Amino acid sequence: MNLVERYVHRRFERASRSAEQRVGLAGAVKWALRYVFPDHWSFLLGEIALYSFMVLVVTGIFLTLYYVPSDAQVIYHGSYALLYGEQMSEAYRSVLNLSVDVPAGLLFRQVHHWAADVFIASIVLHLMRVFFTGAYRKPRDFNYFIGLTMLMLAILEGFAGYSLVDDLLSGMGLAIAYSVAMSIPFVGGQLASLVWGGPFPGRSVFWPRLEIVHVLIIPAALALLITLHLAMIMRQHHSQFPGPGRRERNVVGTPMWPAYALRSIGLMLAVGGVLFLLGGLIQINPIWQWGPYHPYLSENGAQPDWYIGWLIGALRLMPNWELVIAGRTVIPNPFWGGAAFPLFVFVVLFAWPAIERRITGDVLRHDLLDRPRDRPIRTAIGAAFLSWVVIVFAVGSTDRIFYRMGISYTTQIHVWRVGIWVLPILVFFITRSACRSLQRAEAHPLRAWQGNVVRRTPAGGVEVLSDSPDRSVPPISEPPVGTLPGSES
Repeated sequence: MNLVERYVHRRFERASRSAEQRVGLAGAVKWALRYVFPDHWSFLLGEIALYSFMVLVVTGIFLTLYYVPSDAQVIYHGSYALLYGEQMSEAYRSVLNLSVDVPAGLLFRQVHHWAADVFIASIVLHLMRVFFTGAYRKPRDFNYFIGLTMLMLAILEGFAGYSLVDDLLSGMGLAIAYSVAMSIPFVGGQLASLVWGGPFPGRSVFWPRLEIVHVLIIPAALALLITLHLAMIMRQHHSQFPGPGRRERNVVGTPMWPAYALRSIGLMLAVGGVLFLLGGLIQINPIWQWGPYHPYLSENGAQPDWYIGWLIGALRLMPNWELVIAGRTVIPNPFWGGAAFPLFVFVVLFAWPAIERRITGDVLRHDLLDRPRDRPIRTAIGAAFLSWVVIVFAVGSTDRIFYRMGISYTTQIHVWRVGIWVLPILVFFITRSACRSLQRAEAHPLRAWQGNVVRRTPAGGVEVLSDSPDRSVPPISEPPVGTLPGSES
């Protein structure tokens, strides 16, 4: 060790000793470095959501530097010839200039948009994994509620984000949102006036308010919930699938340092790289095609982001039902599809842990996850409920189906008003039958194409059995990489 290395080593030791004497973090750092993560690909869905959020924050800071939250009308004299001389708002012109004139502006805007889509999609997939494996059971039910809250905020954040552009797509979306807000019984008029600052399209104060909500309030709330979510996971320890050496009070997997940290950093770089590739190679939300929004203009064929499709579908699917009392409309039609339907979906999701506890009487702590086949009723209910929402989501594209395929719009609506009740029932019985069949056969559905039958051994391992008499496949198992002692109660 030369003099420089010796000097740096001494200084590092002195600084570490000084920090430990004042803060006392050595025990916490040692615990964190030895924390064990389960080895299963489905746990990476939450990390993809985290890293997508990080990309959203970084690209959002860049976009905020160029965005002008104003509905003041101007005449465009920029470099995009097809809109030259058009009247538009300052907000739309700033985003258009960002897209065509600012170096790398279109790249960052499209990366931001793709990251929002991936963020919401990964949250949805993560929640599906949590539901179908029973990861919401005690003691992780509170963390499940945090995840649902993040999904609600993420959808609202995405809608607010593309509404800021003030193009024809966002203008139509805000008009629909205003109608839904107005339809809320008793408080709708006051609520819409408070948010928009007056009758639609609102006053100039609406755009600065919307920007603050999008760039500050909801991101800060999401960051707080993500931090709380991760802290609770590490405090309670990860759940895990059954397997060799895996019990209710331990975790078998990979320690934080160095193996899992390097793996997670690799995933972060991969997520960022894929999002920038998407932003650079695949066009999304071409606002120059939609044009600026004016109240006298109508739909031009542009579709909202996919996570709004289920709300559009609900609005289209609802019959013309209104609650009228003494000649006064108490509940207008837009309320059912635009507010009641999403509220019902999230109320059911929030209430499900309590409903299951009430039905099963299971109030024990669970650190081992269920295979979906081992809980056929829960899996069937979840699949049926998901299919119900997916059908409503599909109805949101009925106008595009009519345009592309010529199928009558009204015919589609009448067919889906029946299918929305029939198909989920069929999905329930088919899923329950499939789960019970897999339980009896103990076959792995994703390995059937290999000609192998996979089953669990009495000891909890995994055994692959060949269906060919002349081929013998030895049993396989996953040896634990690292085991954490039993977690605290």
